[in-house]
Amino acid sequence: MALVVGLLLAGLVAPAQEKAPQPLAHFHHLHLNVTDPAAAIDFYATKLECERRKSPAGTDAIWAHKSWLFFTKVESPPKSEINSAIWHMGWGGGSNMKETYQKQVASGTKFQTPITDIGDQCDGKGGNGRFFFAYIDAPDHALIELNTTADTNHYFSHVHLLSSDPIAASEWYMKEFGLTRRGQNPPSREPRFRCGRQTGPSVGLMMDDVSVIIYPIENAKAAFPDAWKGRDEIDSSKGHSIDHLGFSVDNLDETLARLKKDGVKVTDEPRSLAGGKVRFAFVEGPDRIRIEVLEDHT
Repeated sequence: MALVVGLLLAGLVAPAQEKAPQPLAHFHHLHLNVTDPAAAIDFYATKLECERRKSPAGTDAIWAHKSWLFFTKVESPPKSEINSAIWHMGWGGGSNMKETYQKQVASGTKFQTPITDIGDQCDGKGGNGRFFFAYIDAPDHALIELNTTADTNHYFSHVHLLSSDPIAASEWYMKEFGLTRRGQNPPSREPRFRCGRQTGPSVGLMMDDVSVIIYPIENAKAAFPDAWKGRDEIDSSKGHSIDHLGFSVDNLDETLARLKKDGVKVTDEPRSLAGGKVRFAFVEGPDRIRIEVLEDHT
């Protein structure tokens, strides 16, 4: 009896289970520079699985599954060369990528890269029909990858980045914003090549349901040689068609203090929108990528 009472008392005074730590940040948006915001929004809303909405700041925007696309009007075409850290964004093409592609072509969508069987990419022998991809030439030449998915998923799904050191960049994103690495094993630093282009070292990360893939810049140098003529280092993403990423945090001031302590460069100090319900600042990440950090209480 005494043993039973003792166990009951121990249960009463046992500490409560610790709550899972809150994520450092969430994926919030991609911000694009466009010459005609209305036309760009119409393009995304009619061509892809997403919808028109008012942004937290009250501007016209696109809601893509669980993330935003914001648009800034620019007077002259933004830089579209693939020489910044942001290569492209991606939507799922569903399990029948051929059908998805044909529907896009029939609707007048222009492609920078037509549908390609990844198994046919190198030898031209036809591939195995398991995985297809294509790149949409979106307004102001932002690139959108469509690729085969295991189900009927047609959602906004990924952002593909470039880096001079993908592993170091991935470790920065994991430390500073809490992204998680896909896969169980640490990434290899061994260079890897496909079709004459360097594809590794590379790292896959996740933030919420958005995949963030990081490739070596050598891949872009081989794929887009004109964009790299006379250039050795990666360009800032500021001013490009895809200008920056946006991560939301619970407390902007605390986040910026932590980032500054870690030596992260804050390029734009905090400002407010929507009557103070949105506060934001900008930092510079690896490879001169522009990142907006914001507190969104709308």
